[in-house]
Amino acid sequence: MITIPYLTALTTYFSYGLLFAFGQLRDFFRKIFDWCRASNLQGYAPICLGLEDFYTRRLYLRIQDCFGRPIASAPDAWFDVVERYSNDNNKTLKRTTKKSRCLNLGSYNYLGFAASDEYCTPRAIKSLKRFSPSTCSARVDGGTTTLHTELEECVANFVQKPAAVVFGMGYVTNSAILPVLMGKGGLIISDSLNHNSIVNGARGSGATIRVFQHNTPSHLEKVLREQIADGQPRTHRPWKKIIVVVEGIYSMEGELCKLPEIVAICKKYKAYVYLDEAHSIGAVGKSGRGVCELLGVDTADVDIMMGTFTKSFGSCGGYIAGSKELIQYLKYTCPAHLYATSISPPAAQQIISSIKVILGEDGTSRGAQKLARIRENSNFFRSELQKMGFEVLGDNDSPVMPIMLYNPAKIPAFSRECLKQNVAVVTVAFPATPLLLARARICISASHTKEDLVKALEVISRVGDLVGIKYFPAEPNKQQQEKGLIKVD
Repeated sequence: MITIPYLTALTTYFSYGLLFAFGQLRDFFRKIFDWCRASNLQGYAPICLGLEDFYTRRLYLRIQDCFGRPIASAPDAWFDVVERYSNDNNKTLKRTTKKSRCLNLGSYNYLGFAASDEYCTPRAIKSLKRFSPSTCSARVDGGTTTLHTELEECVANFVQKPAAVVFGMGYVTNSAILPVLMGKGGLIISDSLNHNSIVNGARGSGATIRVFQHNTPSHLEKVLREQIADGQPRTHRPWKKIIVVVEGIYSMEGELCKLPEIVAICKKYKAYVYLDEAHSIGAVGKSGRGVCELLGVDTADVDIMMGTFTKSFGSCGGYIAGSKELIQYLKYTCPAHLYATSISPPAAQQIISSIKVILGEDGTSRGAQKLARIRENSNFFRSELQKMGFEVLGDNDSPVMPIMLYNPAKIPAFSRECLKQNVAVVTVAFPATPLLLARARICISASHTKEDLVKALEVISRVGDLVGIKYFPAEPNKQQQEKGLIKVD
């Protein structure tokens, strides 16, 4: 868990308190002016209630130029960011014809497949000409092509499971699958920092939900033991089934799941394991097979494996992999399979081709080189940031590295200053993170060169000094150490 320095927490609370107070004052005067004006909606309840959209109106709109920046090129190591301006204090933003060439530290392009690729791109174009951009149909109607069948076989083989089913959207994969798997009388035990798609899927299932402390197996065991002893609410009957939901790499923390310990606990208490590998599949492990390969966990011990194709494979959609019986059941019952349009054929071909490159089935070693490069890039960048004095979350080998900002004023300051120096970063704040834990989330790619990373580190270091987010003392560099030795001599 993150321990916030006392002074930092105090100043952050004060900043949010100030913003809240001025926001409430502005809302008070707004009500007076609105009362004086004639309204065409007499008798209607407001669509956007004051308290519900207060954060958006009084906090987010002030800094919305730091979010949703449009780009005008592929999300490669460098991309074109469209410049915008506002004439009404950021309430609305207008695009210009100007573009800035920026170093991309925000996209999930972990293996570099999002840009044109010598193996993947020609095959995706060929499939576009053969199948068209969309099937215009659900999978159970006319939306299953030979590519979809091949893709499911390819994914099942890649994650080392008997079968798999694919969907057109990663978010929906979680939010639509959990309500099918679980229902009334079931128990979902979820990590406290699981992704919003898991949270919404669990809520929509009707099952009882319990939360355990983030990535803490001992607390998971305590929750499991208590819930099994108590049984269902009111009736105290045994649970129909229990499922534990965790992520391979937590997207806002960059931490690896403590999967071996969690799997051992779930085996002990006969609970199913649901593993979300959205950010880990393709990005970690010797052959890119995710946290199971990296941490030495047998995939047979993970009952349901979920992942997305938007990060390491340069495409879109998601998958569920498991036993043949499970996948067959999902194909009969899951709304995302029965009613949603199937994944675009060119997107499916892109995934198949990228998996072949990762496994070396394209006849080259490019896949192994990409995996080695993202590991080296991630560990180098994380190490250098920590040496500079930044508070960086996450574990080694993870391509996701959040830099803690905390104070709300530092969110736009860091983002805008980096953009001025042609480095595009993503800043994340409430509600995606707890109110006090705002951060900048850096995503490293195999397409980044050493020169790219050095430039990014120089810019981030300068901006970090300017904004004041180096919360730890920096390590002396070699030149400073040598000078120190000379003085001692």
